[in-house]
Amino acid sequence: MTKNSAKAYWKENLKYLFILLTIWFLVSYGAGILFKDALNQIKMGGFKLGFWFAQQGSIYVFVILIFVYVRLMNKLDKKYGYDE
Repeated sequence: MTKNSAKAYWKENLKYLFILLTIWFLVSYGAGILFKDALNQIKMGGFKLGFWFAQQGSIYVFVILIFVYVRLMNKLDKKYGYDE
């Protein structure tokens, strides 16, 4: 592995991290706090949607993002020759 490909690997990894953490922030902080009043107009399972995102939804999204990150990193590892 050359130094340039290692830098490219790390740059792409950071891009993935930034995108996934931004999604997590928007869901946890945005949907649970900033947009809760608008989301509370919708009910899900008997609970207001803003409350649901603050209590449950952000956790579900975080777990899904972990699996997405694993999948992306497996592809990235194969692309740059780190898979074994």
